[in-house]
Amino acid sequence: MSTEHYFDALPGGDASYRQITAWIAGAEREVTTANKVFSPGHIDGGTRILLDAVPEPPTHGNILDLGAGWGPIALELAILSPEATIWAVDVNERALDLVRRNAQALGLENIRAVTPEQVPAEITFAAIWSNPPIRVGKEVLHNMLEHWLPRLEVQGEAWLVVAKDLGADSLQRWIAETLGADFEVSRVSTSKGFRVLLADRVA
Repeated sequence: MSTEHYFDALPGGDASYRQITAWIAGAEREVTTANKVFSPGHIDGGTRILLDAVPEPPTHGNILDLGAGWGPIALELAILSPEATIWAVDVNERALDLVRRNAQALGLENIRAVTPEQVPAEITFAAIWSNPPIRVGKEVLHNMLEHWLPRLEVQGEAWLVVAKDLGADSLQRWIAETLGADFEVSRVSTSKGFRVLLADRVA
């Protein structure tokens, strides 16, 4: 069995592209996906629950989609907030290529599809929306969140969707314990085995 995962930086083999129709920002839109990226056949259940639960995103500033995949969250953000800059961050180069293809096809010029190290250190975020890659393992996931969540601006909000059976409740506790008084962490909703968590930067 292959040990290659959608969170590998350079998926092996040629890309096999496909066109799918996805409900993004209130309309059906044609997008391109490919093999060896996360959920290539449709918007996965967790991401759909997140997109249905979040409020309107900030209209300006920088917004982060952490673990962008082929781009459903970033595309929604870019359409809803055309004056904002959307940072679609992923380690998978094929996924980033798909985000760029989809942004171009939809006429979106406010998406930056980049690897984590390509985000300038001085950039801070008005909001973070993420279906984080839980299967990278707890240590890697915690390191990711410790790096990105403190880059929220004061009064910025991080919206995360995590499967209950993959540790959503323990992750909520960990964020609260690790980030301390600067954040208020809450569970906003539960649906179909997923939790939507809100980490609100208060200081």
